[in-house]
Amino acid sequence: MKKLYTLLVLLIGSAAFAQVPANYYSTATGTGYTLKTQLKRIINTANDGLTPEYFHNDQGYDAMDGFISSYELDNYYEIGSNTILDPYSENPNGADPYTFTPGSDECGNYSGEGDCYNKEHVIPQSVFNEQTPMRSDAHELLPTDGRVNGFRGSFPFGRVDDTNLTNQNGITNPTQNGSKLGGNLNSGYSAGYTGTVFEPIDEFKGDIARIHFYFATRYEDQVAGWGSYPMFNGTSDVVFEETFLNILLQWHAMDPVSQKEIDRNDNIFYNHQSNRNPFVDHPEYVNAIWNPTPDTEAPTVATNLIASNPTDNTIDLNWTASTDNVAVVSYDVYIDGVNSFNTSGTNFTVPGLMADTNYCFTIKAKDAAGNESDFSNQACETTTNNGVGVNCLSETFESIPANSGSYDTRNWTGDNGGNWTATDARTDQTITNRAITIRNGSLTAPATAGGIGSFTVTTKRVFGGSGGTFNLKVNNTVVGTIAYGDQDAVQTITIPNINVEGSVSIVIDGNSGTSNRVAFDDLSWTCYSNLSTNDFTVSDVTIFPNPVKNSLKINLKYPTETQVEIYNVLGKKVISSMIYKSDVIPTDQLTSGIYILRIKQNETTISKKLIKK
Repeated sequence: MKKLYTLLVLLIGSAAFAQVPANYYSTATGTGYTLKTQLKRIINTANDGLTPEYFHNDQGYDAMDGFISSYELDNYYEIGSNTILDPYSENPNGADPYTFTPGSDECGNYSGEGDCYNKEHVIPQSVFNEQTPMRSDAHELLPTDGRVNGFRGSFPFGRVDDTNLTNQNGITNPTQNGSKLGGNLNSGYSAGYTGTVFEPIDEFKGDIARIHFYFATRYEDQVAGWGSYPMFNGTSDVVFEETFLNILLQWHAMDPVSQKEIDRNDNIFYNHQSNRNPFVDHPEYVNAIWNPTPDTEAPTVATNLIASNPTDNTIDLNWTASTDNVAVVSYDVYIDGVNSFNTSGTNFTVPGLMADTNYCFTIKAKDAAGNESDFSNQACETTTNNGVGVNCLSETFESIPANSGSYDTRNWTGDNGGNWTATDARTDQTITNRAITIRNGSLTAPATAGGIGSFTVTTKRVFGGSGGTFNLKVNNTVVGTIAYGDQDAVQTITIPNINVEGSVSIVIDGNSGTSNRVAFDDLSWTCYSNLSTNDFTVSDVTIFPNPVKNSLKINLKYPTETQVEIYNVLGKKVISSMIYKSDVIPTDQLTSGIYILRIKQNETTISKKLIKK
């Protein structure tokens, strides 16, 4: 039956077998370390007389090359790209900094990131003296960038202290997708170790944790002899040093099992070595073995929340940190009772607000297990109404990847957070300081709320060529051109009166001289602001009730065609209607929370806060 099933899978594809064979875990009935031993019998290389009998059928180290080319493809982030899914270079939220073609880009030699991929042993080969079947176990082998694999070396996994990054010639740190090497952060859930560790991005932390739990289970009868590895404690039951066990447990909770892991588990079982990772099939086994009393303690309440420094579009929030028995990982920011933002710090600038509007804020702390604190104190503040926009976003390009004179796709996290991407770009030119230089490519900013009023950027053409322009696109529509002039001439361009509301996506592309190399620096744009009341005034309109439940009545003093729009706090339009004098706007479809009501006659707009009960 197993051979027949495998043949069917090969014919119809991996989607057909995303399930565990019947009774595979029928003998896994214990708790604690007894359960771990039972799982070991199921997934080891020995015939233990189990019914049914599925066990690790070692295929050898070289067989992984064919497995990777066939089954480690990126069908999750760049669907249909036919490229290798590498957790050390994958950008889950945008274009990858580089990609690998199966087989043809396999290392080989490398000198920098993006040269080639090879096989990363999640638990280093040196730990088990390169012995089999550990060395060839597909569950602990991942295809990764060769240079980053070498950068990680044999260091344990941990939580890097960003103030203690490791320097190494020929590589940026953090790497181009944000993985990093440095001293372990000796606080919170990673307290207790200060040596050098490697930290993958959040998207793959759970994957790494579940591979470790598999390895500790599969090789339970050998792992006690590998105590020289910092993550291991020389025992066959707990296996892990306390600090690293805490880290792995937190990563397992923070990053649940993904479809990629499920598919990989199936491919290893049906198409390669005939055993499974139990902690992908049954994530609950992790806590049942290593944490039988999981974290149920909520963080303490954040205190001393203060709202201050209002502008037309933003308000600053500051508060005193919560504490937790393990660690606080983030805070949810509520605007008038609506969960609107999440941040890891204890200060936050709330963007995309309306002028002359009172907002009330509360905070909830969260830990990695998902436990939430009660609400903090409430802090209220009113935005100003100065009639001018403030910067919704600004970027100095100081965080672009390390200096490079080659033209490639570059990804980085901007000054205000969010993912930036530049294509056909180099990173070694300067204007004020560091700048991004684009040839025949594009610069894409992260989507932001708050709209756009005016746009400003500084340009400089470097090397040869002639003057020209780039297009500025807002939500895929060209709204202006960005000029650049003589070689090395610095000029600052402002495009006024763009005035697009809501969420905006900004792209610079369309170089008129496709061989010209143009540096960009000090980019910013103001939020949308159109609150003039010269003709149409607040006294000309009445609305009731507010707070509203199922319908909102609007009465106009003077009959005229009037646009009525309702936006949520993230700037998304949820209701739009045209009225002439008086009308009723249904609001029963809205969820409870705060909204912005905009009433527009001709070129004049009145904005009011609307509360839905």
